[in-house]
Amino acid sequence: MAAGSAKPFGGTIGKTVAGSKPWWPQAAKPPEGAPNILVVLFDDVGFSDFGCYGSAIKTPTIDRLAAEGLRYSSFHTTAMCSTTRAALLTGRNHHSVGVGCLANFDSGYPGYRGKIAREAGTLAEMLRPHGYRNYMVGKWHVTPLTESGATGPFDGWPLGRGFDRFYGFLDAETDQFAPELVSDNAHIDPPGTYAEGYHLTSDLIDQSIRFIADHTADRPDTPWLTWVALGACHAPHQAPMDIIKSYDARFAHGWDVEREQRIARQKAMGLVPEETRLPARNDGVKAWDEHSADERRVFTRLQAAFAGMLDHADQHLARLIGFLDKAGIRDNTLILVLSDNGASQEGGQWGFVNAMGPYNFRPEPPAEKLRRIDDIGGPDSHSNFPHGWAMASNTPLRRYKQNTHGGGIRDPFIMTWPNRIAARGAVRHQFVHACDLTPTLLDLIGIAPPSEIGGVVQMPLEGESFARSVTDASAPSKCSPQYFEMFGHRGLWHDGWKAVAFHPSGTPFENDKWELFHLAQDFSETDDLAAKEPGRLEAMIKLWWSEAEKHNVLPLDDRFGPRFAENAARFHGARNKFTFHAGMGHVPTDVAPDVRSRSYTIEAHVEIGEEGAEGVLIAHGDATSGYSLYIKDGFLVHDLNIGGGHEIVTSDRKVPAGAHRLGVHVERLVRREPPAKGSRTGVTAYTLLIDGEPSGSIQTQFAFNNFISWSGLDIGRDRASAVSHYEAPFEFTGQLLKVTVDMHEDQKLDGEGVGAAEMARQ
Repeated sequence: MAAGSAKPFGGTIGKTVAGSKPWWPQAAKPPEGAPNILVVLFDDVGFSDFGCYGSAIKTPTIDRLAAEGLRYSSFHTTAMCSTTRAALLTGRNHHSVGVGCLANFDSGYPGYRGKIAREAGTLAEMLRPHGYRNYMVGKWHVTPLTESGATGPFDGWPLGRGFDRFYGFLDAETDQFAPELVSDNAHIDPPGTYAEGYHLTSDLIDQSIRFIADHTADRPDTPWLTWVALGACHAPHQAPMDIIKSYDARFAHGWDVEREQRIARQKAMGLVPEETRLPARNDGVKAWDEHSADERRVFTRLQAAFAGMLDHADQHLARLIGFLDKAGIRDNTLILVLSDNGASQEGGQWGFVNAMGPYNFRPEPPAEKLRRIDDIGGPDSHSNFPHGWAMASNTPLRRYKQNTHGGGIRDPFIMTWPNRIAARGAVRHQFVHACDLTPTLLDLIGIAPPSEIGGVVQMPLEGESFARSVTDASAPSKCSPQYFEMFGHRGLWHDGWKAVAFHPSGTPFENDKWELFHLAQDFSETDDLAAKEPGRLEAMIKLWWSEAEKHNVLPLDDRFGPRFAENAARFHGARNKFTFHAGMGHVPTDVAPDVRSRSYTIEAHVEIGEEGAEGVLIAHGDATSGYSLYIKDGFLVHDLNIGGGHEIVTSDRKVPAGAHRLGVHVERLVRREPPAKGSRTGVTAYTLLIDGEPSGSIQTQFAFNNFISWSGLDIGRDRASAVSHYEAPFEFTGQLLKVTVDMHEDQKLDGEGVGAAEMARQ
């Protein structure tokens, strides 16, 4: 019988109840001893960032879990967030299930839909028929963002993929003090503000405890899966300032000393072989001592924000683990702590205090960074650390997230289960991949993967269980080869060897240089054996192409910007007018009008009483970037916020009482086609309109060239983080009938610039 189909009635039905026999279907029962499962998935945390993997960052909760269970030294991911999540959730390779790259776009090929195929059931969908309740908290990012609006479709949201409850966010990132939150299938306001001490990590842990507490009260004999995907430590790096500043002195010695200290600890822990060599600095990273004192000061604070965010997350994770102990359910809870990819290179060579400015051509020179040093990690920042600190996070591995060298794909992985895992503080060195997780969990529970889910025939699991390594330190690694691919970077692991190619974007793939490493003897990929073993390398490259064809990796595509720009154009199509009515909810960025690099007109239809009115008419973004049209002190105001720099125009007269059309006309006056790399694209005029008549204007070189904000659009208010100089939500006190946005036919996005900006938030 197909999964999900109704069971036939097992009793008898006569003319009356006296001649009938009732029957009740048997409830799904889990296997004997089936554990609760808690997955704690960190974001952009490098191989060495946990204390138990070599860092001096305070992670006592994570370290205690490692001491009570297992650490894996060769756990591998897919180099990016959406893709690793797809592999973890389904037990298949990410291209195979349609998430070959980010959920942000559909490239038009089977491996690149940005959405998990129905033929690839999730772990939650596999566990549900066996009595499990499934709870998802935090970052999802395996739903196309063009499907993240109020109308969905919801079949790719967590509740559409086997989870019973969801509290978190759908995008790659969100502001930690003013997040884009979803509860089940609805966008909601954050339950607190920065001024009130709100932080997303604390909120996510609160909700995790609530879900588990409700479950324990209602169904204490039924196991649960709780998937907690924290925003930490993805940019923006934000945490309480006292924690951040406590790390200034700790990292003042710089990334070169830090790498040496971390690899020494890793060797002492037995995580890496004693003969492991520290690779040369990654391309473009200078020695710490070659930077000026001011540069080192800023870089140290940027690293402190990252460390503070991880420290803060560990403190709140302690509350969740403490709750499991108090509830008496810890012993039969299988806890997994891991990261989705290596540390991020998206902060660039210099890092950012607020990345939203540079990605719209508002520069952030060193002097500006230094002036704003105390903003780093706070509500007005979108900070990310520079390459040098990302390199240190990935110690002793080469390169970063997005790359298929070790720094992008080798990550920490901790497993503890008091009832079943006897090892305490042991290290396992077996090669493990993200797609192996679901098969392993099913194996440990004693559940076979279903052949059908919801009437859809399922594709086979492609991962291999590593359950035997849990009890047997000498168990072999998986026998099948494991390919890697991301933005044209390629790799293949097989039988302890790895072939890998770094691909410079925009260059012919046939020009890529393949390297060959014997990982069993060269943990950090420093001894390239390509010249010594040409036959082996040739065979592995051939095997890579075979695996690529098998798993929907082809066609290779290294285009960052065009994929984002094409997706946006395809989604909006010929539509050039949007109408928003008062009372509507929040509009995610990828669904809102795309006003980048084009002219447009916004008009709000309002009625203002004799007592006057004030407040926001339309706002898109937050304190770090966005635009807002509002009335304050009787005047109509438009604020263009580019990276925290405000270009404000105020009407030359007050708005009188009565019915009015209040708007802004934005016109690109001077354009270069195409825009020069790294340059501004011209001059833009912003003209306020009262009933169609000009009422003040400014001209500025700034506009939304490549990116608006990851925070979405609001009508009649500005939710949690104010775009302009008012206190959010600054709700409009008059009567707002509707707001229209008319797009003009002059858009021509800079694909490369869009790609760079979009990649900054992945």
